[in-house]
Amino acid sequence: QVQLVESGGGLVQAGGSLRLSCAASGRTFSSYAMGWFRQTPGKEREFVAAISGSGGSTYYADSVKGRFTISRDNAKNTVFLQMNSLKPEDTAVYYCAATHSRSSYYYIRGSDYNTWGQGTQVTVSS
Repeated sequence: QVQLVESGGGLVQAGGSLRLSCAASGRTFSSYAMGWFRQTPGKEREFVAAISGSGGSTYYADSVKGRFTISRDNAKNTVFLQMNSLKPEDTAVYYCAATHSRSSYYYIRGSDYNTWGQGTQVTVSS
């Protein structure tokens, strides 16, 4: 089972960009579908983006479509979330998640994932 460590969060002004990274341990990273979720205090965890093990399939929440891009580098055991045109409502703790899967599958429910990172804070100021 992989272990996940997120990085790249921080404070940015509205309209700016950030790139989150999620580094995974293990030698079979390409056999894991990956997802990004976010959560703010008092709210439920929200799906952001997902990518299949091969990287060939992706899916986005409507709230981030066209602004965020999920990608992965299986040679480096890392998944990325490029966030552009950030809005104050994007402020949250962002978590990456992993689940063992066939290469063409991705998942959008948190309950489909069994491994989570510790989270990284993203704050967008207006």
